[in-house]
Amino acid sequence: MPAAFSGQRLQCLLLLLPLLCTRVSGGSPAESAVTTQDSNQTEVNPVTKMQAGHESSGNSVATERLKPASKQNSQSVSGHEIVLSGASVEKDIPVPSSTKIELTCKLDENSDLKDPQVTWKKGSETISHTSKTQNSWTIELTISDKSHLGSYTCFLKGEKEISAVFHLQVPNLEGRKKPIISYEGDKAVMVCKTEYNPKSWIWYMNVTNGTGRVSIDKVLPTDKFLIKIKSAEVSRLEILKLTKEDGGVYWCEASFDLGTSETRFELRVLSITTPLKPFMAVVIEVAVLVITIALLEVCSKRKGKRGEKEFDQIEKL
Repeated sequence: MPAAFSGQRLQCLLLLLPLLCTRVSGGSPAESAVTTQDSNQTEVNPVTKMQAGHESSGNSVATERLKPASKQNSQSVSGHEIVLSGASVEKDIPVPSSTKIELTCKLDENSDLKDPQVTWKKGSETISHTSKTQNSWTIELTISDKSHLGSYTCFLKGEKEISAVFHLQVPNLEGRKKPIISYEGDKAVMVCKTEYNPKSWIWYMNVTNGTGRVSIDKVLPTDKFLIKIKSAEVSRLEILKLTKEDGGVYWCEASFDLGTSETRFELRVLSITTPLKPFMAVVIEVAVLVITIALLEVCSKRKGKRGEKEFDQIEKL
């Protein structure tokens, strides 16, 4: 029994010995290094592929997200249309910044002009239309700088010629057409507006000494001229304690990406006695009339007394 038992124990130890050795060693160093390197590659490779832009079904979406959006895709296309019937038509289109624009001239269904020959032009340059239907013709423009602004004309020629003119221009400013009239010692206010957001506002004053326009915010005193930006679309100029020297022409200028736009104001400063002049003229006329009437009455009374004296003398004789 002891011998048999010891033999069995020996066989068990021989069977367990390889397993114990494998567990203690944990594999060879080479195998361990290879395993670690492979695991690192599986974690790093997807990022490397996305950054390098390798094509794969799983990485194409990530690659697309890493690309910045191009200007062409970020710009929306604005469309403008003129419908022609029997006369030429013009239309102003404000363009404050770079954009894409579609211009369409359309022939009214009830027009007498049938099957016209259509030509698009900017000045003397002929432009091919990008799309066309039975009664409409369209061009697409990319406005990226000031040189692309101007007048684009669609000519329709048949028995007679009519045209649709699109004026692409920097946005206009809203000012005041009539002169601003104020009095010495008062305050004058000028308000400049636009529907778009300019990059900056500048106010100028015309100087009569021949130097031209002078920037108010850089040269003239701030305690007399106040510039207030109420919002991005509105600029306000206030002139305090007016004198006659403050009268003249003022300019409001707004700067946009594609150029500048300006509008004109005229200020007239009157003396305090100016409103009284018409009244004084009326008073003087009334006084002259009253004096004239009084003199006539005095003269008539004197003549009357003389006549009575002569009559009395005749009676006495």
